[in-house]
Amino acid sequence: MAGSEEAEPVFEAGAPRPAPPFDPNTLPLALRTADCPVVGIGASAGGLAAFESFFSGFPDRGDPGLAFVLVQHLAPDHESMLVALLQRRTRMKVLQIVDGMRVRPNCIYVNPPANNVSLLGGCLQLMTPKPGARHLQLPIDHFFKSLADELRERAIGVVLSGTGHDGTAGLRAIKARGGMAMVQTTESTEFDGMPRSAIEAGLADYTLEPAQMPAQLIAYAQHAIGAGGSPVAGLSTVEHAVMSQIHVQLRSRTGHDFSQYKSNTVSRRIDRRMKQHKIETLQEYLQFVQQAPEELDSLFAELLIGVTRFFRDAEAFKALADLCLAPLFAGRAADDPVRVWCVGCSTGEEAYSVAMLLAEHAQAAGSGASMQIFATDVDKRAVAAGRAGVYPADIAVDVSPERLARFFTAEPTGGWRVQRRIRDSVIFSEQDVLMDPPFSRLDLLVCRNVMIYFDEQLQKRLIPLFHYALKPGGTLFLGSAEGIGEFGELFSALDRSAKVYRREPLAAGRRAVQQRFVLPSIAGTSRAAAAAVAAARPASLREMAERALLAHLEPVAALVTAIGDVAYLHGRSGLFLEPAQGDAPAGNILHMAREGLAPALGVTLQKAVLNDEVARASGVRVKTNGEYSLVDLVVRPLAHAAATSGRPLFLVVLSLSGAPPMPALAGQVLDPTDASAQHIAQLQAELQAKDEYLLSTNDQLQRANEELTSINEEAQSINEELQSTNEELETSKEELQSVNEELVTANTELEDKIHRLTQTNNDMNNLLAGTGIGTLFVDLGLCVLRFTPALSAIINLIPGDTGRPLAHIASNLVGYATLVPDCQAVLDSLVPQAREVQTTDGRWYMLRIQPYRTLENVIEGAVISFIEITESVRTRDELKRVNAYMRYAAVLRDTADAIAVQSLDGHILAWNPAAERLYGWTEAEALLLQADDRIPPALRDDERKRLVQVAGTAPMQAHRSQRLTKDGSLREVSVLVLNLLDETGAVYAVAITERAIVAARP
Repeated sequence: MAGSEEAEPVFEAGAPRPAPPFDPNTLPLALRTADCPVVGIGASAGGLAAFESFFSGFPDRGDPGLAFVLVQHLAPDHESMLVALLQRRTRMKVLQIVDGMRVRPNCIYVNPPANNVSLLGGCLQLMTPKPGARHLQLPIDHFFKSLADELRERAIGVVLSGTGHDGTAGLRAIKARGGMAMVQTTESTEFDGMPRSAIEAGLADYTLEPAQMPAQLIAYAQHAIGAGGSPVAGLSTVEHAVMSQIHVQLRSRTGHDFSQYKSNTVSRRIDRRMKQHKIETLQEYLQFVQQAPEELDSLFAELLIGVTRFFRDAEAFKALADLCLAPLFAGRAADDPVRVWCVGCSTGEEAYSVAMLLAEHAQAAGSGASMQIFATDVDKRAVAAGRAGVYPADIAVDVSPERLARFFTAEPTGGWRVQRRIRDSVIFSEQDVLMDPPFSRLDLLVCRNVMIYFDEQLQKRLIPLFHYALKPGGTLFLGSAEGIGEFGELFSALDRSAKVYRREPLAAGRRAVQQRFVLPSIAGTSRAAAAAVAAARPASLREMAERALLAHLEPVAALVTAIGDVAYLHGRSGLFLEPAQGDAPAGNILHMAREGLAPALGVTLQKAVLNDEVARASGVRVKTNGEYSLVDLVVRPLAHAAATSGRPLFLVVLSLSGAPPMPALAGQVLDPTDASAQHIAQLQAELQAKDEYLLSTNDQLQRANEELTSINEEAQSINEELQSTNEELETSKEELQSVNEELVTANTELEDKIHRLTQTNNDMNNLLAGTGIGTLFVDLGLCVLRFTPALSAIINLIPGDTGRPLAHIASNLVGYATLVPDCQAVLDSLVPQAREVQTTDGRWYMLRIQPYRTLENVIEGAVISFIEITESVRTRDELKRVNAYMRYAAVLRDTADAIAVQSLDGHILAWNPAAERLYGWTEAEALLLQADDRIPPALRDDERKRLVQVAGTAPMQAHRSQRLTKDGSLREVSVLVLNLLDETGAVYAVAITERAIVAARP
């Protein structure tokens, strides 16, 4: 909730300036800012890989129209090579920052070592920290804050891999001024400290891997920054209605009402969300949140972004300490704690600042009084962060070394944790100051830079609320832009410049006014506001009639919640209600009810709540001004109240029953001789006794409820302590991240070069090994330099042969003994040679010898490669054999004789067309036949004997025989049997040539 402008650390110029320092506010607007949106990118350990991945994601064509400023953690004496490394990854110009360099679009600027970078007047300024400065160097936060101050909504912050918390405070400043924040996913980082810190703080608009960021970045810049105007500027009547519906959706989702916040603040946040989602109109955004309710959570988080720090506005804190804190401990008993309420505590810096000041003054006064500081905010994430009490290292800018040593302990990650004794005195809780009941009996109330977000009506509600919460003489501490307005009678100024005020007692005639303002509800509207709205437009006949009836009848009614909290009060209620006394919660109708009314009112309200129907009670005796009146009351549920206000409401109507007032029994005198009067007196006495008994029972019940409430508060306090202890245990489990970032950054660049060299060597080795080519490298003296594993099967080489002459090494080549002379010939003539060689295991290789040339075209040896061609040689020989078979097949196809090829076991392997014409079987049918299927049974034994002879001793036989045709007839044929041999000379089949014998004509 809290927010303020951040003050920068003190720096001195890192280099002489050509011109004296200037004030950018004196320049025209066009010259005070950069010519384009600027993207600040922060990284530390592991940042080089993230940078390269980020810029590799930009498209090859088109310019992004953005300027990029890269900020790294560098050692003062480290000479960065980031400019050269990044230039290989992008076509944008990469430059190292020089003091006074103007920012131009489509350029990348890299911070030099030993300097912090700021953006001022559109130029990059180099600032060197003063020697011996006590604050830690956080260059990313430093640049991001200057970027936010310079460009506001045109600022873009990107946090990449790194350790620590640097960048989180800078992103918070960018977000507070309407800029955009982008963070690398923790899964894709080498070191996730910086991204995790920004994500856990709820500052990331986009959480992406570096390669995915450019596309989203360009789309955001074109839509959100290039659009020019705001979609919510100058709203029409219809758009105001749409905005109201968005407020209703937001209240329904989160339980918090932002309708009475300053419209400009809410509009800017909605405008940011619309630009991020590329939505043009409010109506489209309303439809979007209706379809995606989780967007309301993001909008709620946007509205709660605040900027705070320890001892913000140190002069104001000094005035508070001098004027108000020391008297708090004067004469205070040990069992009387100092009670403080910090409203809108954000992440707890101001609450802990007050706690440290109180601890210092308590020690100075020697007081044993304890502190009870209530720190509240509507942002549960901020409350959780405050409860943890862990802050980054840059708080050393605002907290003195003495206070750091006294109130903080150093974290292994480089941050600071508030000591337990201070944390135990601060109770953090989630609370809406506009909706929830306030704390009471306070010595000090701190509300700084909270009311600046509220409209005037809400501010007028809060000041009386603060007056109610403070003790007489209590102190109110406001922000520099806030004040008490028209409520000067409630507070007196102790220091107007520091905004420190003292509570004044309220006159008796003003008590009812204070009570009306204290009611913690913004659902109802005051009568004055309602009357002003009604007067602004002409009244209808119906409204005129309703006003006349209300003025004539003047009913007393109250709009209450299920537990009796008053949201709206109508009519002159003094006859039935009176302001609550003591510590009773303000604004509860049960505590405001006069004597006799509370029991019946409580029972009737409970019936209406449980049964959800109208409940009535008649003739309730209520004591007013010494007399009893009979009162009728009606409690009616409002059916549509929950949809409008977010909670169920009930209408309580009070009216007299019409009977005359009865005097109080204490002052009543009856005639004892009147029997009827005595009987009435007796009945009245019994009724009075019963009423007293009921009242006594009711008091006991209320006391029991108060005790239970007290026990519940103690249990909640113990629960918060246990939760704080649990959070400490969880924090202690986090891994240590005290890494020397300068050394990691320098080593990363060296590791990158080693990685590239290793990768190249691996690629080369895998290429040579994967191809299976045996390669031998020899120098000019024909000595072995290196070889691939595949060469060992050809030439007998082992790793120890490196440096030996090639002539001393035996090879497995057959019929080739001129390897060394051929290599020398290549070196002499520089003409490559190639020939086919065979090894002892029957494999064939293509031997190539060529000169070894360096990149400078210098001959330093020869490269001998053996490419296996065994399959090629076999294929070539097979092709020769196939060609011969093809020629033979052509002869078989064209001859007039029937030719069949038959295996030794009788299977037909081939069948030419002449055989098909002679016997009638097609080739497909013949291949299914056995040799015996074509021979008459009487001749089969003779034919088998001849086949055995041909396969054995007689390579060829001719004889006359008979053959069967497909139709079963016999043919006289002459038969010639020829055996067929394989490569080894063995008979594997026979070729049978058959010709039909034609009988001679008579």
